[in-house]
Amino acid sequence: MSALVIAEHDNAALKPATLNTVTAGLELGDVTVLVAGSGCKAVAEAAAKVAGVAKVLLADDAIFEHPLAENLAPFIVGLADDFGGFDHILAPATTLGKNLMPRLAALLDVQQISEISGIEGADTFVRPIYAGNAMATVKSNDKIKVLTVRITAFEPAMAEGGSAGIEEISGAEDKGIAAFVSQQLTKSERPELTSAGIVISGGRGMQSGDNFHLLEKIADKLGAAVGASRAAVDAGFVSNDYQVGQTGKVVAPDLYIAVGISGAIQHLAGMKDSKVIVAINKDEDAPIFQVADYGLVQDLFEALPQLSAELDKLS
Repeated sequence: MSALVIAEHDNAALKPATLNTVTAGLELGDVTVLVAGSGCKAVAEAAAKVAGVAKVLLADDAIFEHPLAENLAPFIVGLADDFGGFDHILAPATTLGKNLMPRLAALLDVQQISEISGIEGADTFVRPIYAGNAMATVKSNDKIKVLTVRITAFEPAMAEGGSAGIEEISGAEDKGIAAFVSQQLTKSERPELTSAGIVISGGRGMQSGDNFHLLEKIADKLGAAVGASRAAVDAGFVSNDYQVGQTGKVVAPDLYIAVGISGAIQHLAGMKDSKVIVAINKDEDAPIFQVADYGLVQDLFEALPQLSAELDKLS
């Protein structure tokens, strides 16, 4: 059995989500990693060092400077033919994976299996349904299984210890049906939300975006990322790149602090795999307390300054 993992990167460094996807791939057989980008040899070298990776395919072409799914998907179909076929093709269930893999599945005329969180066999997978309130076990008879991986469900592979060979490949083609125009990136000195070890998130209870500075002060002291519930995003408190939940980012940090968040199932779907969950809410009946390891029933505008003061004592 063989698996092809699509590496996610920024042409300079391998993104952590790739390591979790490699772990899933290793449960399915020999893992080959595809690094498609422009000026991305350093990424291929990093992928070659990942423990368990058997081979790295490097497609270094200006066409892939920005990973347009309309160009990348047909290129991967060609790889599946040129290299004797892969039994499984995997990508992390991130924006890239969710954009690329449906197109790939359509070109291969197979079904995509989304956000797998468990592997029971070469053709049998576990995935969440109903916002994570139930788990479905699905079996695919397709010759090639196209999978996106819920990265919080798999431990990251070791970034060092491997010695895979790197094979440079060509054949990229601009299909001319999409073009990269521009991108707006949020710059922050805090950790990236999906890879942070500590996340502190605010909900509708924050009352306004101006009050998020209370979370940011604590985040800076803890080295944490700042998130938000959909209610807070929809209310315009913060931008949607802060959103944690079913329609936002899925996180599983060592510590998740939910402040002024009621705990709707859509939000729980994005953070319930966190190792330790702390909830601060003045409503003692808030659903968030049902999943929290530690809960504090208190007005957040009293609790957060007190927490900040206690952290100052420890520094």
